[in-house]
Amino acid sequence: MGNGSSIESTKTVYLDINGKSEKIIFSRHCSSRDIHDLIAQVAGVGKFCEISLKDCQGAHVSLAPTMPMNSNGLPYKVAIKDTAPTSGDNEVIAQVLTTVTEQFNRVFKMEELKSDISSRLNALERKMEIEGLKSVEIEKCKRDISEIKDQIWTAQKKFVDFNRISSVSDETKISLKRDVPSYPKYTLSHETTDYLKQPTFDIWHWEPNEMLSLMEHMYHELGLVAEFSINPITLKRWILCVQENYRNNPFHNFRHSFCVTQMMYGMINLCRLWDHISRESLGILMTACVCHDLDHPGYNNTYQINARTELAIRYNDISPLENHHCAIAFKILSNPECNIFSNVDKDTFKRIRSGMTMLVLATDMARHGEIMDGFKEKLELGFDYSKKDHMDSLKMVLIKACDISNEVRPMEVSEPWVDCLLEEYFNQSDREKSEGLPVAPFMDRDKVTKPTAQIGFIKFVLIPMFETLSKLFPILDETMVEPLRTARDRYESMKEQGALDEKEKK
Repeated sequence: MGNGSSIESTKTVYLDINGKSEKIIFSRHCSSRDIHDLIAQVAGVGKFCEISLKDCQGAHVSLAPTMPMNSNGLPYKVAIKDTAPTSGDNEVIAQVLTTVTEQFNRVFKMEELKSDISSRLNALERKMEIEGLKSVEIEKCKRDISEIKDQIWTAQKKFVDFNRISSVSDETKISLKRDVPSYPKYTLSHETTDYLKQPTFDIWHWEPNEMLSLMEHMYHELGLVAEFSINPITLKRWILCVQENYRNNPFHNFRHSFCVTQMMYGMINLCRLWDHISRESLGILMTACVCHDLDHPGYNNTYQINARTELAIRYNDISPLENHHCAIAFKILSNPECNIFSNVDKDTFKRIRSGMTMLVLATDMARHGEIMDGFKEKLELGFDYSKKDHMDSLKMVLIKACDISNEVRPMEVSEPWVDCLLEEYFNQSDREKSEGLPVAPFMDRDKVTKPTAQIGFIKFVLIPMFETLSKLFPILDETMVEPLRTARDRYESMKEQGALDEKEKK
């Protein structure tokens, strides 16, 4: 039974190859190509040759498993036309091999390619930094030459020019204590850069050096580096110098500056402000946020005025802190090593200085009512993005909103800020008591609690301000106004619970 089945499934054919008798056996289920290759092997020729069969009468026989079987006495005559592949075949094979090789190279050399590109980019970046250092050194030399000329001129005169005397304390504030690159270059993931654009961003998660890198990223991503032709090494130096000129206060510190700047960056992206505001103005907004509390002493304007401090006297009791922040900001920019606007023309710098001064002075809460009333009036008349006074009003409200926006963030991010602010308030009220100065009730540790400190501020300042902004940018209602309402309700619940606890104690 097994042998019969084997015979039926195979076929035997006799061949005459160049006068030599040969016999081949193949399966009835094989392909024509298999038979072709078998005959080529028996004949000792290449598999690319053309093979044809003829019977004894000269008729062509199909080279297929269905060909008729024959006998040894009547073999099929084998004709071999060409024993080598044609040039066309060679070209096709060569092309296939080339394509396969290229694909393998792409797969196995991808990492090498990435490494090569990365090293080239680093080399270009180093070259840019070196070129930037040269330009900074040139500016320093120019400044030194100018100072030497001034000294020679002053020495030749018989009197002292008091207009040219600088405050030593102010000069020390612009000294860069460490040079870049003194913080590592962080590679920011796509998740981090996307998260950075959200108002829910957790600012407590980042170390000081990481905040420097994130600030640097914002300037690059918004196109401000290209807009102002900022040298990358100068940008690093400027951010580093700004960080060094924030004091270690509980609240008004560099992390607060980063927090306000990140919220502005988030609002720019959330509201697509680039559709309405020029890139130059976006740069002014961002830079004002970075600098808005520079060298804050930890005691507010009320204390400065009541205590008759040097700042209050210098600025005639008119926004002494905000004026001081502006002065320090431009002291830093007066240093060629830190001047991110060194490559702009005089008219552009004049607009930058005017815009930053306007925005930083707008953060004085004593002007809150005046600024909000002006903005509401423009909304009622019909806001016009083409009018400068309308745009100035909007930009002032934007920086104000970002400055006091902590409660917009999730509770786990916002609540620690309340503790920091109350600590700073209590430090001031303790000092005011010791110096016999008036003490504001909302700063007195004996009278204020966390809920009482926040409820009124959220209800009467934050919610109305963000609701007004949402009339121009409706997306803010869901992303910022709703979280503020939630925060208000949470603090009111805390207040009620605190009252219940007090009753139980009594």
